[in-house]
This record gives sequence, structure tokens and C-alpha cells, in this order.
Amino acid sequence: MEVLVRKHLIDVCNSSAECNKKALEFVTAESQSKAIRRHLDDLTPEERDLFTRAKNAKANSAPRNIDVYSYRLATGLEAVFGYNAITGREERNEELFKLLFLY
Repeated sequence: MEVLVRKHLIDVCNSSAECNKKALEFVTAESQSKAIRRHLDDLTPEERDLFTRAKNAKANSAPRNIDVYSYRLATGLEAVFGYNAITGREERNEELFKLLFLY
């Protein structure tokens, strides 16, 4: 998902510092959990199954700046983007990114 964020920000930012600051609007667990809460129904059945399994997986660490449930939602979303990337579904990732973050 980081690559999609950077691609989007290249056209928006004037400096790398500005890009790094704006990237936080997309890559923090808080922003990801808010996005997936709004659009959970837009996942395909396969993505939703993967999201649920990743969200419910046992974690060895605890988040510092966000509640555990939101952190798990973000983890599930990251898993969906990762799965789509390694299975060659980059177009789907771009579609999801636009849907989730560029509303």
C-alpha cells in the first residue's frame, strides 16, 4: 500500500518532507481502520475472508497509540493489499486505494 500512497502523493506534494507528512494520512493504523470500517462491504468475498483471518490472527505485539481493535482492522487491510500485490492484482489494489482513501 505504501507504493500506492507514494504514487498518489507525487502529483500532490512540493517536497519530500510534505510527502512524508501527507503519507501519514494514509498509512497509520487509525486512518486504515477508519477507511475499512466505511468500506468493508466493498471487499470481494475472497478479500473479506482474508481480511477476517488476518484481523483475527494472534499478534505478538500491542499497539501504543491506538486501540487493539482498530490495530487489527488495519492489519487485516494491509493483508488484503499484500495478498493482492503478490497475486498480481495491482489493478484491484489501485481500485481499493481510490475507494478507501480518495473518496
